[in-house]
Amino acid sequence: PQLFAEMRVRPTFHYPDELLNVLTGIAPRGKADPTVVVLTPGIYNSAYFEHCFLALQMGIELVEGQDLVVEQDKVFMKTTRGLKQVDVIYRRVDDAFLDPEVFRSDSTLGVAGLMRAYRAGNVALSNAVGTGVADDKATYHYVPTMIEYYLKEAPILANVPTYLCGELSDRTYVLEHLDELVVKAVNEAGGYGMLIGPHSTAAERTEFKARIMANPRNYIAQPVVALSRHPCMFDGNFEGRHIDLRPYILSGQDHVTVLPGGLTRVALRKGSLVVNSSQGGGSKDTWVLYGED
Repeated sequence: PQLFAEMRVRPTFHYPDELLNVLTGIAPRGKADPTVVVLTPGIYNSAYFEHCFLALQMGIELVEGQDLVVEQDKVFMKTTRGLKQVDVIYRRVDDAFLDPEVFRSDSTLGVAGLMRAYRAGNVALSNAVGTGVADDKATYHYVPTMIEYYLKEAPILANVPTYLCGELSDRTYVLEHLDELVVKAVNEAGGYGMLIGPHSTAAERTEFKARIMANPRNYIAQPVVALSRHPCMFDGNFEGRHIDLRPYILSGQDHVTVLPGGLTRVALRKGSLVVNSSQGGGSKDTWVLYGED
């Protein structure tokens, strides 16, 4: 309390406003007042509250796939006054479920014909289809090399050591040290497909060893990172819980904005290192503070 009494919040940045500016800036045809929507998988998605919050703060519509329709290679939103053309879609639906005409034919989360409209230049998607390639966790291993190659400089911050199970030497090390490492499936998110070695049982390690041997390319491993802890209130008592901070960078047409803050994720289960909301995690308000000059 004393710390916060001696510091003030600097109210110089409004994330929803900046995000909306980025989204309107990618509208096709240079439209001055484009219609922007947030496309959500729906109420059963673990981040649905975030989708609602962003749409509300930006003052735009939150839609599901069933709320949109494609006609003459253009995307329209169903409203009580008829169809309204949509210019920009901030999508929170995975590629595989985005358009049943192109990807998974059994998807009910996306919009049939959306990719036709996208290819025709009649709607902008953020993020664009295919950008999820950066979510492949094997990319971690190559981050220092990419920095040196593209920026011609050495990384300032050290990378978390990342072992590629697709490489024989790395795989051998991982299999011999499963009880010390965190193993992750490269194409999973939300805390799924993980083994936290120090907290695992012998049976779980045996199962993951079989998974790795069956499909080595699908797994990486890293040492356990000592996450910070923060006090949380449970049943009237303060208890420590592990947290991490996810910063955000917005790339617009003419500038890049680094947010002075981010999302603080909390592992609500006692002792857990998994902060993902899909695994029972939560979030905390994140303030950027500065002292009096």
